[in-house]
Amino acid sequence: MSYRELVMIDVKEMLRRRAAGQSVRRVSRDTGINRKTVGRYFEAAATLPLALEHEPTEGEVHEIAQRVQARPLADLSSEWRDLAEHRERIASWLAQNRPLRLRKIHTMLRRDHGLRASYDTLRRFAMKELAWRKKQPTVRLADTDPGEIAQVDFGLMGMLADEAGKLRRLQVLIVTLAFSRYQFVWPSFEQTTEAVCAGLDAAWRFFGGTPRVIVPDNMSAMVSKADDLAPVLVPAFIDYVQARGLFVDPARVRSPKDKARVENQVPYVRESWFDGESFASLDDARAHAEMWCRDVAGRRVHGSTREVPGEVFERDERPKMGAAPATPFDVPHWSDAKVHPDHHVQVLRSLYSVPTRYVGKTVRVRADRSTVKMYVGTELVKMHSRVAPGKRSTDANDYPVGKGQLATRDVASLVASAKKSGEHVGKYAERLLAVPLPWTRMRLVYALLRLCKKFGDGRVEAICQSALAFDLIDVRRITRMLEAAQSFPAAPSGERTVVALAPPRFARTTEHFATRTPAKGDTQ
Repeated sequence: MSYRELVMIDVKEMLRRRAAGQSVRRVSRDTGINRKTVGRYFEAAATLPLALEHEPTEGEVHEIAQRVQARPLADLSSEWRDLAEHRERIASWLAQNRPLRLRKIHTMLRRDHGLRASYDTLRRFAMKELAWRKKQPTVRLADTDPGEIAQVDFGLMGMLADEAGKLRRLQVLIVTLAFSRYQFVWPSFEQTTEAVCAGLDAAWRFFGGTPRVIVPDNMSAMVSKADDLAPVLVPAFIDYVQARGLFVDPARVRSPKDKARVENQVPYVRESWFDGESFASLDDARAHAEMWCRDVAGRRVHGSTREVPGEVFERDERPKMGAAPATPFDVPHWSDAKVHPDHHVQVLRSLYSVPTRYVGKTVRVRADRSTVKMYVGTELVKMHSRVAPGKRSTDANDYPVGKGQLATRDVASLVASAKKSGEHVGKYAERLLAVPLPWTRMRLVYALLRLCKKFGDGRVEAICQSALAFDLIDVRRITRMLEAAQSFPAAPSGERTVVALAPPRFARTTEHFATRTPAKGDTQ
């Protein structure tokens, strides 16, 4: 007869039959228990003041079972006794900050201390005597308040064709409310921060509100550095939770019990929603998933609470949740960028200017759909409107004084600067730039403005007026004329009057060029 483990109901049945006057043989035949075993229980019952016609009480059954099932401990093997001599040494090796592997401990004991025990015996010894790899008992946490916590996790479903017809791995973002167990499923091809924010916003719209805390997995789209005590969130995700008024408590690494109420829903979603179904597109899968969450998962009787999640949610949880978002979240892009010598940083394949004092430094950049902001520490140093990839946004004020117009090819501003030095200086600048590509001649205007600083606005104004009268558009000639006129007094500073110039070397009066009609009688 094979081995059979007896339970209390079996012992009570044997003693009940004994009280009824049945023999050992008959009890063994009727119950299927070994006759020797029945005999041992009958002998133990005889040692107690237990009448044959009296059915045993619960305490008497327990006492008789203890007497029969008590066994003397087997003698320890020589290998076990050998390991016991090294108990403290093994315990110290396992308690180090970096515990030694049990294989290494076995090798060292055999090599240095002459241990004869096998590795399997050492493993049993460590588990029984030193609690090595012994599972710790779990403690059931108290239920959360309605609307307090939502647990978040991604799960792999299978393959789905995208718009191009290519098969891709279909992931689902599962959001489960911890109190009611009401859940939302958001299919996606990606696990990016943008996909997570879009899925969470879809969940808040589905629930009609937001919880106070979310407990996500340590996925890279949300957590940049996992840590049990001080996890670091992705900057763009921090912007999201701040905009939605949420607090984040990421689960510990390799600790699925921290979010058990969403963790065990992944196989359920796969089997109940995805398996056996066919979807025309990702949008079709999302529409079908929302309907499944509302009409199937939300209307079932939950295995743990024995209540319908949708009913509990509507009755107890929805009134306690925050307001649902009205507009989609603009997920920003955070990056570090170095300011190049040309005063620009590259952000998402576009260029944006930064003031001169930050050239060579690294700035923190936040780019969303409409704006690009640069920070140094906590200071906002520059903000631009977002431009398309391959384009640039340049503020001339970011350049040193006098460099912005040339860098930005701002012809109009350059002409306006020339007009400040004199009316004819401005007109001369306009004549210099009157070509199909005016920015190619901006250096000539800069040279003209330098002459104003060197010789004074009044002298240059007079020379430009004379040059315009003779249609002489040449900055080098203007320079030579100014150098020749240096012997004449300059106009007072700030005045725009025309000063007298030296008479030309071969100047003639107008009478010299006058013609007359010969009178009659004049000889030629």
